[in-house]
Amino acid sequence: MREAELWSRMEDVLGPSYAHAWAELVVMSDLGGRCVTDAITAGVNFKTIWRAVWAQLELPDSLR
Repeated sequence: MREAELWSRMEDVLGPSYAHAWAELVVMSDLGGRCVTDAITAGVNFKTIWRAVWAQLELPDSLR
């Protein structure tokens, strides 16, 4: 997964405006106590980030 796909998926489920705000505010234990933007900066794999977002939002398996 590339960064553009991560953002596209997040925008699909949260909306274009809210996805970016959410990515800066929500800290997840699955990302080592980081928010999405901090995880990206730290070099965490985009697929790992998406899985954390998917779990945090309790999205359906079809979006995994």
